[in-house]
Amino acid sequence: MRVLVIGSGGREHALALALSHDPRVTALACAPGNAGTAALAESYGVDVTSPASTAALAVEWEADLVVIGPEVPLVAGAADAVRTVGVPCFGPSAEAARIEGSKAFAKEVMAAAGVPTAAAEIVDNPARLDSALSRFGPTWVVKDDGLAAGKGVVVTSDLAAARAHAMTLLDDGHPVLLESFLDGPEASLFCLVDGTTVVPLLPAQDFKRVGDGGAGPNTGGMGAYAPLPWAAPDLADEVAATIIQPVVAELARRGTPYSGLLYAGLALTSTGPQVIEFNCRFGDPETQSVLALLRTPLAGLLHAVATGTLAAHPRLDWSPDFAVTVVIAADGYPGRPRPGDVITGSDLDGVLHSGTRRRDDGAIVSSGGRVLSVVGTGPTLSAARDDAYRRVAAIHLAGSHHRTDIALRAVQGQVGVPATR
Repeated sequence: MRVLVIGSGGREHALALALSHDPRVTALACAPGNAGTAALAESYGVDVTSPASTAALAVEWEADLVVIGPEVPLVAGAADAVRTVGVPCFGPSAEAARIEGSKAFAKEVMAAAGVPTAAAEIVDNPARLDSALSRFGPTWVVKDDGLAAGKGVVVTSDLAAARAHAMTLLDDGHPVLLESFLDGPEASLFCLVDGTTVVPLLPAQDFKRVGDGGAGPNTGGMGAYAPLPWAAPDLADEVAATIIQPVVAELARRGTPYSGLLYAGLALTSTGPQVIEFNCRFGDPETQSVLALLRTPLAGLLHAVATGTLAAHPRLDWSPDFAVTVVIAADGYPGRPRPGDVITGSDLDGVLHSGTRRRDDGAIVSSGGRVLSVVGTGPTLSAARDDAYRRVAAIHLAGSHHRTDIALRAVQGQVGVPATR
């Protein structure tokens, strides 16, 4: 099988690495890729915002399967374009990808499907903002209604800060979504969906804030771990049955069947799991932890999703270990990151590239905000965490920063679902 991965981040490096271990894969390419993916896959230039460009590359390279990583090409219709030229594609249609592209659409679908989620209100006019804010908070949850790469959300007990963020979004022409705050720890659950069949992967937890203890602004994600030792053993199956399956059925009823990866961002509240948001693709950095534990060959699994045969696929096989991912970010991130700094130690096992490129002299340098994802594994969460930070210590990037507390509270037994009211 010839497999083409679209994207250039740590998620795509994790996908490419897992695909390279599948004996069915005879050729592997990543477009545009990064310095890490170039070590295990062919690299090609592609405009990920152009569905036609992605489809043309799939035909030119004679791909048997295209795996689209980021949300931007999916929302733009890249999967539709690839399927139109006759190539199986892992990723939802543009219509189905609205589950991430429009939070208002996602809320509408959840309401129709009877899925538990936070109360919400869309504000598209500054004149309505103050009255809408008065119906929420404290705590206030203020979101960009469209794609924001994980950084369009402010959660705050400060009304002035909530209003300022909302006004910034409105001034930029973006509708604002206000939500009620949900108690309980957050979790991420990836589910494979082929239009009807739903297969959950391991639940994970990620860390959005830039600083230790959840300090500072939101980012695209500073680390993650999987599975969740503090969660109910049947969490994935429960969410798949009570949240994902009803949403998939509702999308099918609307004539926009969902095929690809449906990612539920959850709050595990005292009254049960509730949806914070949906994403239409693998999450980054949770993917790096989850795929590190998957023993089932990935290419055959994703091909089954793309061809509607997921129900016939064998049960997934998982390592009994834990995995912890720590993101190393460039100086300045999540603001304007400083590019071009030389990285050493990035060729070690367990190091996945995100924002990197290889200079003409062969040096690996930073080229984005989140530069590397460092993955550690072990028989306990504590051992996996120690393994990850041991690898982090061997990497040097001038001015870089990372959180030192990824999975720490879980290791210390300080994470848990609130007691039922």
